[in-house]
Amino acid sequence: MRRVVGFVFHNWPLKLAAILLATLLYAGLIVSASAETFQGRIPIQVLNQPGNAFIIGNLDDVTAIRYLAIGANRPTVTTASFTATIDLAGVPVVAGSPPVSVPVILRTTDPASIQVIDFTPSRIQVRLDPLASKVVPVQVDRGTVPEGLDVREPVVSQESVTVTGQESSVVLVAAAEARVRIQPSGIDINQVVDLLAVDARGDVVPTVELQPSSVRVTIQIGSQLSTRALPVNPVVSGIPDPGMLVSGITAAPLLVTVEAESALLATLVKIDTKPVSIAGATTDVVADAALDLPPGVTALGVSTARVTVAIRPQVGTRSFQVGITLANADPTTRYDLGAAQVVVTIGGPIGPLNALDGAGLVASVDVAGLGAGTHPLAPVVAVPPALTVAALSPPEVSVTVTPPSSPSPPPAPSPSVVP
Repeated sequence: MRRVVGFVFHNWPLKLAAILLATLLYAGLIVSASAETFQGRIPIQVLNQPGNAFIIGNLDDVTAIRYLAIGANRPTVTTASFTATIDLAGVPVVAGSPPVSVPVILRTTDPASIQVIDFTPSRIQVRLDPLASKVVPVQVDRGTVPEGLDVREPVVSQESVTVTGQESSVVLVAAAEARVRIQPSGIDINQVVDLLAVDARGDVVPTVELQPSSVRVTIQIGSQLSTRALPVNPVVSGIPDPGMLVSGITAAPLLVTVEAESALLATLVKIDTKPVSIAGATTDVVADAALDLPPGVTALGVSTARVTVAIRPQVGTRSFQVGITLANADPTTRYDLGAAQVVVTIGGPIGPLNALDGAGLVASVDVAGLGAGTHPLAPVVAVPPALTVAALSPPEVSVTVTPPSSPSPPPAPSPSVVP
């Protein structure tokens, strides 16, 4: 206790002088400054908002700012004189979580002349909702159809779209709705319509985005519509890999039933598909292609056809003049060939065929075990695995075999003459 008292009264003249000086400075500040209230609205800027979250609801603006204007020259205060921020770092991103109270930071852009005393609100409640997305069907709202019109089912360019937004709103979306109105004049509908996200009751769900945001809606209106079954014509584009060719093109289904005005339907003989690319193909190409329907024509029941393009190697033949060699010849036996060369025709895929070097080809005849005389033999030509021998000319060559001649017997001795 004595130490505390000693500390308080130690150098007390200096401490008293410091207190008096601070009091004089504060009084001077009060004299040179006046407290005022700014009634403008300062939007709150958000810092560190998670990229996978939305802020539910709107943020209130900062209002009723009380401040001191310091100095003899009073500054002009506007909304640009202040900035308000909140920091969302650490705020949980959980669906259904309770609001979190975060402080509002208000700063002045001229701290030397303006000192903030108070403002409203100093804290706000913030709730973050996770980002979510899902695919929803596209439906058409035709409104009230005028009497006396025969209105066909709507056709849309896209059957479904993706809805993205805060999870609490996305879960409510049941469909993307295209709203059109049918005129009493009975004019066909063929237009691009903006989509609206709606819930199960048909009410619009706000604060979500649709991708794509619009679709083309086609509705045929009239009483002269007819149906007809037409063949599906598969359309392909591009060329296959060099050395390959198209051996067949089919479509399933073979026929499609279409609906159109009778006059238009009478001019149609087939329904094309959108092109299927076979550029650079080395194997069969199978793809689902949309039907390329003329304006005013609707396909009933189907919108695509499965196109199958059969790809096969391109084949050909080449002929070479090839020398003949003997196989398994007896070195002591004489063999005479009826022809020194044959013409061999080789077939197969164009690629390996073009790469074949005729100088390396040899035709051989097997003379193993042949006896004396002339024998017709078929030459054999070895070719790469992808190729085959299509023909030989001549198909056979004669080989005359002459075995080695036997040695002559020694002459018999002459009889002796006896006197």
